Amino acid sequence: MVSLEEIIEIASSHGETDVGYLRHHYGRFLSTLHEFNSTWDTNQGKNVLDIGAHWLHQSILWRRAGFDVTAVDLPSTFELSSVQALAREEGIKLLCCPDLEQATILGELPESHFHVVLLTEVIEHFTFNPVEFWKRIYRLLAPGGRIVVTTPNYYSWKGRAWNLWRFISGCGGGISVDDIINMRTYGHHWREYSKRELIHYFRLLSPDFITIKAKTVRNYYPREGDTSPELIEKMWELIPALRLNLHLEVELRVKERGIVAVPSW
Repeated sequence: MVSLEEIIEIASSHGETDVGYLRHHYGRFLSTLHEFNSTWDTNQGKNVLDIGAHWLHQSILWRRAGFDVTAVDLPSTFELSSVQALAREEGIKLLCCPDLEQATILGELPESHFHVVLLTEVIEHFTFNPVEFWKRIYRLLAPGGRIVVTTPNYYSWKGRAWNLWRFISGCGGGISVDDIINMRTYGHHWREYSKRELIHYFRLLSPDFITIKAKTVRNYYPREGDTSPELIEKMWELIPALRLNLHLEVELRVKERGIVAVPSW
């Protein structure tokens, strides 16, 4: 497996990359790949669609693990010469997608081509109705393929569910007004989920989607800047339901019914 320092060297050798982001998220990238590989054989297929691939740090790990990776992200990242040079060197295909809600660029890809779709730390940022997006993903995913979702656990011991003071003081729930005003849209966690909600989410989309793995995952982020006592964190981590992160794998067993959800006003 490619180490953190190796990925830093690989990415930095082509110019600009976000080393701070990589150091913070490397544990997540590694945990997600290990968890997926624990129940997947590359003989089942190795074409990966990495949505929200950003600086390609996760894509490099999957590429070096033997997968063929097509990465999707905003032009603001993928139009950088450093990212393009890195993609060429690593054999990663780039797809610029300025609007994930419509994601028309995905319509140019062949049907049932991908065996794995990565949606890691992305679903909580969706601010649009996702049905049209999932229709495109359904078309691209091969029968027997999987969608891999990682996202914060709403009911983690640090989650918003336990912010009693906001509730009592009349400040609502979800993201705060301060975050809405002071942060860029892509910085928001508009909707964080519980494990049960995510399972229901995919069941509503299509009866062809079967959740085969849904688990809470131990914290994989470094503790820099974390003011909570480490002993307290380790204690909470012993309770699976209160762990910080979710890992979900959804299998498309057969392609029969399609996406059945129909949004309405």
